[in-house]
Amino acid sequence: MAATQGSSSPHVDAVLDVIQAHQEKATRLPPVEEVRTLLHYSLRGILSTFSQKHEGYPSGSMVDFACDAYGSPILALSNLALHTKDLLANPKCSLLVAKDPDDRTDLVITVHGDALPVAESNMEASRTAYMTRHPDAFWVDFGDFQFLRLEPKVIRCVSGVATATLRSGEFSNEEFRAAKVDPIYQFSKPITSHMNKDHAGETKLIVQHSTSVLVEFAYMLDVDSLGFNVKGREDADNRNASSGPKPSPSKLKIDTRRIQL
Repeated sequence: MAATQGSSSPHVDAVLDVIQAHQEKATRLPPVEEVRTLLHYSLRGILSTFSQKHEGYPSGSMVDFACDAYGSPILALSNLALHTKDLLANPKCSLLVAKDPDDRTDLVITVHGDALPVAESNMEASRTAYMTRHPDAFWVDFGDFQFLRLEPKVIRCVSGVATATLRSGEFSNEEFRAAKVDPIYQFSKPITSHMNKDHAGETKLIVQHSTSVLVEFAYMLDVDSLGFNVKGREDADNRNASSGPKPSPSKLKIDTRRIQL
């Protein structure tokens, strides 16, 4: 329902204005809660450390993680890995987590902080948190593995890159800890799978009712306590009548509290 960069027409511009106005009015989770929720339910990200092998240069690694009760990422790392050696020499690091790695316009979180070995008193809780998210990670009990806890200093987020709905923010550790994990988001997969398989037409009607834009399709992406996100594109017949360029699919938030059905 949004045009690609560089393609425009009066009709497309008008549709974009409608979508942007809807996005600005849609009720969302507070940004820090959205960040806390995504991080809590994510499984992996890109860990950036200060390389000991190539001094002065950053080094990136794909790692699995799980969050503890405070939202701090718990890492299970092998002492043989270069990133572990980097952290033991300099604990300052960052962890980048993308909501949708294939869509650079979606939410991206960067956690800046210090990754330190988990204290013995917290070992059981950290292991439980990690194994809950990664139940097949039997290797965490190997002798060369240890748990590290990334204590956030600053959490940054950005979404809508290169679009009219650009949003960004930065939160302290205190703000992040105080935020709640949305209780409904965890059910996104079964709900969206059912809706997209059995009720795609109804989702399409909800989007059209909420935005007044006729859509070709509306694919539900995820849900939270305030509504759901969809990916959609303007209806082909309406688009062809305007002789405008074919737009690429775009995402928008549907606030279910505003819908009267």
